Amino acid sequence: MPGREVSLRRDFQQRAVVITGGAGSIGQALARRFGGAGAQIALLDLPSSPLQEASASLREAGIDAIAHPCDITDVQQVHEAMAKVRETFGRIDVLINNAGIVHRSAFAETRPEVFRRVMEVNLFGALYCTQACLPDLVATRGLIIAISSIAGLAPLYGRSGYAASKHAMHGLFESLGAELAEHGVGVLMVCPSFVESGLEASTLGGDGQRIARPRSKIGRLGDPNDLAAEVLKAARTGKRRIVLTPVGKTSALLSRLAPGLYERLMIRSLRSELEERR
Repeated sequence: MPGREVSLRRDFQQRAVVITGGAGSIGQALARRFGGAGAQIALLDLPSSPLQEASASLREAGIDAIAHPCDITDVQQVHEAMAKVRETFGRIDVLINNAGIVHRSAFAETRPEVFRRVMEVNLFGALYCTQACLPDLVATRGLIIAISSIAGLAPLYGRSGYAASKHAMHGLFESLGAELAEHGVGVLMVCPSFVESGLEASTLGGDGQRIARPRSKIGRLGDPNDLAAEVLKAARTGKRRIVLTPVGKTSALLSRLAPGLYERLMIRSLRSELEERR
């Protein structure tokens, strides 16, 4: 069952950990936590991101870190980046699929190419990275960590494409976890609610343009450092799914036990985001 611990307890000392979206605040927090546990860190992110600065900051903190620019929606770039990680560290033990984008727009006002772009990054980018290093993970009896969202467990107003991509991630990685169990490869799904991160800065509107207007704040935003600490703890103990942040835990519970109430509260909290853009 999701969330159940398995008997394996993982040690990340001298283990090679690949983190996509590595230049963002969540990627950096994860890198510092796993690096602090002795892991070797490989950051992947877009060439336009502050990737080299992020890697240098980790090395200044005493963490063995490298960085490779990579658009994870490009299969060739993904394979080239993974080859460079192998060349440097000799192995890949953990893949953290953290890169992602979000849109904020009504379904009827969202262009098909926006849905496609969200799926390309959130689902297919993670799929490409996983396929590229799967032989390594099988050889090392490694671990795949997928940074999903509460949107992968419950509806989210004004983000139908994003929710679809996160639901698809759950279908993909939880099914893959069943296939890989006999090989000793673990899969951990991480489901936070809103976290203080750079994701909102790259939010797409229905026309594909970035949105400058801030989103509604529902409760206290999660802290990336708290998220990273919980992910490391869950990875060590072999959990399969964790739901994080107070809002995330409440939303997951309400959506399952009282879906009508959850929907009413969600609409009341988030509808204004779209009305302000009209």
